[in-house]
Amino acid sequence: MVAEGELLWEPSEEAVASARLTRYLESLGRSGSYEDAWRWSVGDPAEFWTSIWDYFDVLGERGDGPVLSGTMPDVQWFAGSSINYAENALRRTEGTAVVFVSEDGARQELTMAELREEVARVRTGLIRLGVRRGDRVAGYLPNIPQALIAFLATASLGAIWSAGSPDFGVPSIVDRFKQIEPKVLIAVDGYHYNGKSYDRSAAVNEIAAELPSLRATVWIPYLAAVEEGRAPQQAEPAEAHTEEPPHGEVIGWEGLRAEEGPLEFERVPFGHPLWILYSSGTTGLPKPIVHGHGGVVLEHLKSLAFHQDLGEGDVFFWYTTTGWMMWNYLIGALLVGATPVMYDGSATYPSPAALWRIAASEEVTYFGVGAPYIMASLKAGIHPEGLERLRGVGSTGSPLPPEGFAWAAAELPGIPLGSFSGGTDVCTGFVGATMLHPIRAGIIPCRSLGAKVESFDPAGAPVVGEVGELVLTGPMPSMPVMFWNDPSGERYFESYFDVYPGVWRHGDWIKIEEDGSCVIYGRSDSTLNRGGVRMGTSEFYRVVERFEEIADSLVIDTGQLGQEGRLLLYVTLAEGATMGEPLQRALCDALRKELSPRHVPNEIHTVPGIPRTLSGKKLEVPVRKILLGTPVEEAANPDAMANPEVLRHFRP
Repeated sequence: MVAEGELLWEPSEEAVASARLTRYLESLGRSGSYEDAWRWSVGDPAEFWTSIWDYFDVLGERGDGPVLSGTMPDVQWFAGSSINYAENALRRTEGTAVVFVSEDGARQELTMAELREEVARVRTGLIRLGVRRGDRVAGYLPNIPQALIAFLATASLGAIWSAGSPDFGVPSIVDRFKQIEPKVLIAVDGYHYNGKSYDRSAAVNEIAAELPSLRATVWIPYLAAVEEGRAPQQAEPAEAHTEEPPHGEVIGWEGLRAEEGPLEFERVPFGHPLWILYSSGTTGLPKPIVHGHGGVVLEHLKSLAFHQDLGEGDVFFWYTTTGWMMWNYLIGALLVGATPVMYDGSATYPSPAALWRIAASEEVTYFGVGAPYIMASLKAGIHPEGLERLRGVGSTGSPLPPEGFAWAAAELPGIPLGSFSGGTDVCTGFVGATMLHPIRAGIIPCRSLGAKVESFDPAGAPVVGEVGELVLTGPMPSMPVMFWNDPSGERYFESYFDVYPGVWRHGDWIKIEEDGSCVIYGRSDSTLNRGGVRMGTSEFYRVVERFEEIADSLVIDTGQLGQEGRLLLYVTLAEGATMGEPLQRALCDALRKELSPRHVPNEIHTVPGIPRTLSGKKLEVPVRKILLGTPVEEAANPDAMANPEVLRHFRP
């Protein structure tokens, strides 16, 4: 067992000297530690973010207004400026733009010249369909090149993009898209996952029928292309979907891109909406979170270049779908001149090593996944090979236990694994790593540049070396410009600012040390409070999921204000394992020894699966509601879940 904080990797002098962050700080004449740079970045945000604009030579007009005005939540950045995300993403004209790989081995590569041409064609098609600045274009799409092309074309017009993955159910997509009233829906006929085909034609028609704002539905014959062994761009126009939908016309992708046209970019104000992302929507309607062109450009330039150390010539992979903010982050590689690798399919098909093999075959330089994939690789005994170009690994989505760090250090010697944490809310990480920081088991090395992250105690006072609420006491340009259909800002305010006035409360437990390193302990609304001892669920999972017999787990504290409840542990067993008395006793002994006697569960139950969102997060809060009496159908939206069928196993 590896101890939390154990040193696993240290940067060499050469690595530090060649890091893009080092070169940036040198260009400013700044010396000193990373913590010195962080304190400057949050202490003088106007100067810091201006330096990002200048250092990367952002395309746009700076204007003569103040860089930053107002206080949270009513903040304005770069008043009087104009910018366009697509113009900055497509500024290169040579080299490989994007690589696409699917689980069945299909592969497609687009050069920058080809990507620019495709964006120009689709842009022309959208104009023909009546799309103008401020209109919404929705994509029901997997992680394929057409999603990227359609987004960039939409952004070039100053129109607003929003996407959902085709594994989302119809109600889940309608809950999202109906709120934003899209003018055009771009959708696939189906998708391929885990060796199986899923026809979504009927689902697309149902979605279109629920969107009276539509003027057109654009079909992409993706399933047909996959079944015929072709890359999606090589498919023939679809013939099967010519029936007129309830709202607007219907055309194929080839029809949308049929006409040549100029590649032009409408520069818009800094905070003009770029895309609409959504909260998980496990309870109530998903919150439509709007980010602006300028904030995303500056934040992704900073984060990808300085925290992932990406630049021209690099190849960037992150396993994601279009329904998770990491898709938006992945394609941000274009901003720094790197090549994103888009992958559509299962992470473990045809084997648990599927993603590592892609990293090898595509000569990926930075490889990112969710924390569960790292732990699955550990348990499956995977030994990644052929990763000569790999310089960094990223983990996000949930806290990564120290054992995951140790596995990566052993299997990928000399390659740092950085854990990152942030959220859809800001489409980036608040805390993470750099090439300047050592990697220690279970530890996130630093707070991100420009992110004034602090830990608050219940009274709202900052604490160091103690677990508290993760808050942001200063603004970031990629904070939402608004929620859609929230003209008063009330819903936005209630989501982040109703606990600590003028301070963003994110909803995670965090401990920050004197050196700026930190640990995330899970959601603060699902904490374990036993006899006054407060603990995040990630510490519990670390102990339980270290057992080979346990494939997954969920812990729920049913206690309420002033009343201690039961502590319930649910486990999904690994193949061939059984939950007998010896395993139960071993689990309880480990929890008593490594956590405390208070954290020995009152009951242990086996279940066929642990409920997770479509992006892989454990549904602790909805299960707690079910155990406290909320009907299953009211506790969570099944269409926002990866496995809604397992919820019934948590009825009290």
